[in-house]
Amino acid sequence: MPRPIAASIDRAALRHNYLLARRHASRGGGRAKAWAVVKANAYGHGLLRAAAALADVADGFALLDIDEAVRLREAGIRQPILLLEGFFETADLAVCLTHDLSVVIHRLEQLQMLRQARLPRCLPIYLKLNTGMNRLGLSAPQLPAVRRELEAMAAASELGELTLMTHFAEADVEGGEQCIDWQLERFAGMTADWPDVASWQVSMANSAAILRYPKTAHDWVRPGIMLYGGSPFAAEDATSLDLKPVMTLRSRILAVQEIAVGERVGYGGTFVAQRPTRVGVVACGYADGYPRHAPGGTPIVVAGQRTQTLGRVSMDMLACDLTDCPAAGVDSPVVLWGEGMPADEVAAAAGTISYELFCALARRVPVCDVLA
Repeated sequence: MPRPIAASIDRAALRHNYLLARRHASRGGGRAKAWAVVKANAYGHGLLRAAAALADVADGFALLDIDEAVRLREAGIRQPILLLEGFFETADLAVCLTHDLSVVIHRLEQLQMLRQARLPRCLPIYLKLNTGMNRLGLSAPQLPAVRRELEAMAAASELGELTLMTHFAEADVEGGEQCIDWQLERFAGMTADWPDVASWQVSMANSAAILRYPKTAHDWVRPGIMLYGGSPFAAEDATSLDLKPVMTLRSRILAVQEIAVGERVGYGGTFVAQRPTRVGVVACGYADGYPRHAPGGTPIVVAGQRTQTLGRVSMDMLACDLTDCPAAGVDSPVVLWGEGMPADEVAAAAGTISYELFCALARRVPVCDVLA
């Protein structure tokens, strides 16, 4: 029989979370559409699996890799698809045109490549402005050159639909609207003297902004982690936000050890028993995607009961405390994260975020669908 570890993906939960994002985006009275962000293999949940779950409800799909965009088209996805990092060389533009892809322009050279390509049909463009995140985006000093490029394209009837875009750096930070207002002010200042900007669409809100700041919804929102049941906020759990876990990582107890006071567990002996302890050995380790840096004491569920890990995580196994779980033993079911054990809680114990847990799921872990 196969090794007793598997991840299940709840498609109904994914749909619930997407529709929740869209409802939140409409709280301000508008009708914002929502890009389903499926980058990084849908945050480790499976690109085509996530697309199939959302195919009849999503307004569009956003990702990074042009090959993944083509896979979506070949799988029958007909909604808009947005390349969040745009294209990387002129040759990519033919693929974008063939598969009707929208592109983010985040540096002047991309816009120049697009103009010089003289495509037979216009591509929808998202102009990304750097309002303070300082990763990708056009800076204020570049905007005069950007406008010249756009005017030249418009004069040649080569300019497609335009959307202005930015990304919030602190929407997930406690502190109220001042966490986003400084970027909104920069955005307004960068676009104030563009005569035709009122006719353009705007996309700003990530998961945190969708949930907390309805005024940022505008025309398109970009839910990411909330689609997969993770909270974007350190101080608010997913359940309180009505988000449902999509991925559940399950395993079983392989063996039980009875150790005396003073005995140790695992590499380096970092756990020392302070009482007679029943140690459960779980078929899950860092080669499966469980974080090696998760310390002893990280929460885990065994046979429906919460307990904690003991000692260091090994490549293929980890240990947990069964002392207060008398009904648990060999072959008892284990939930590492997901249904009954929030991924955000596991991530916090490990000093990381749920995004990393989901994306790190190893290829060797079987994945199945929950279709109900």
